[in-house]
Amino acid sequence: MIEKKETSPFQMALEAVEQLPLEEKEMLFEIAYHRLIEQRRAYLSQEIAEAREAYHRGTVQRGSVADLLAELAE
Repeated sequence: MIEKKETSPFQMALEAVEQLPLEEKEMLFEIAYHRLIEQRRAYLSQEIAEAREAYHRGTVQRGSVADLLAELAE
């Protein structure tokens, strides 16, 4: 009996892209690239908001790299 391997969604997406004409592939990658940039911006914005909130709560420690290394050595 031959066991059929399940194809991952990633592999299925790659196979679908391979079927597209070159021009559509270029458009797809351009759209995907711009969406990725927007996702990174949103992630960074969230990280900044969380860091600011922690700073305002006073839960952020300040110091130099030397301070950090000294603390890690303890």
